[in-house]
Amino acid sequence: MLRLFFDARYTRPRVHDGISRFSASLIEAVAEHAEVTLLISDEEQLNLLPEGLPRLRITSPTSPREPWVARQINPHRPDVVFSPMQTMGGFGRSYPLILTLHDLIYYEHRTPPRDLPGPVRLGWRLYHLSYLPQRFVLNRADAVATVSETTRGLMHDHRLTRRPIELIPNAPQPVAEPRDPEQAPSRDLVYMGSFMAYKNVETLVRALEELPDHRLHLCSPIAASRREELAALAVRPEQLVFHDGIDEADYRELLRTAEALVTLSRAEGYGLPVVEAMAHGTPTIVSDLPIFAEIAGEAVASRGAQIVDPDRPEQLAAAVRTLEDRRVFAEASRAARRRSADFSWEDSARRLVELGERLAADRS
Repeated sequence: MLRLFFDARYTRPRVHDGISRFSASLIEAVAEHAEVTLLISDEEQLNLLPEGLPRLRITSPTSPREPWVARQINPHRPDVVFSPMQTMGGFGRSYPLILTLHDLIYYEHRTPPRDLPGPVRLGWRLYHLSYLPQRFVLNRADAVATVSETTRGLMHDHRLTRRPIELIPNAPQPVAEPRDPEQAPSRDLVYMGSFMAYKNVETLVRALEELPDHRLHLCSPIAASRREELAALAVRPEQLVFHDGIDEADYRELLRTAEALVTLSRAEGYGLPVVEAMAHGTPTIVSDLPIFAEIAGEAVASRGAQIVDPDRPEQLAAAVRTLEDRRVFAEASRAARRRSADFSWEDSARRLVELGERLAADRS
């Protein structure tokens, strides 16, 4: 059986973000088909990772030692190493390496996440001034993965790598009992994502001016200063529900009862919360990005996903109001659920294991 070492150092210790959720979900599915060893840098990362898997603690991905991290892995002789990011060091490695590029967001929106150390933030900006560093990093891998056809197309357009680009998509967690489409939803809207500028959360807040009987649940951890900025935009601040990191069980329950999941991001590599909501039978309202059109597919025809202009809060409000019709909501819920069935972690795991087996065979 394939001995696959999975770089789980991007897993959050308390509440998942996009990369963290991708990692944990894919690990769980891959572990059914390969011998998985977790590469971690903090024991608390195990809080959100599947239990019972062997682990190897190595340095943080932001460590100055990262370019030579292979020295810590080589003695353990993996068949292949997979990283859910593209920045894993590879100098001196003795194993095949698969790197993942989720999106090209930071070439257009160069502001790095606020929680990174100052030197890392500076390096982040410099890295994204040109495509050359990205090409150098990706070409040092044996294969490159991405999560959507949209991103794969952009990678080809910008000639980011000479390596094969494999599709290992995001997917929702299996939902055994989706919501009853005939049951009236609550007047709740759900946003799951970061609060960086390109996420355009401000337009979600402004749309509430035309939806006085709705509440917007902001589920992710948020800095106090950013919370104050968004609250100041609201005509009725009581409409904003800040969870500052929602429990998984509470998040699932919210998706089962809310009227819609909403996101008006100006850039995305995938948008995992969108397909997660659809898996519960919850309609989504999203911005007019190519990736959202890819995910939504035929669900658009039945309002399982509605696509709006991210600069027009009134369009978001109008889309929400269409779901107040019980028959429209029921049809939209069923369409969302049908579309979500096209994505599965089992399929993504199979793709990754098959790729790893090919690379391991080539290396041997």
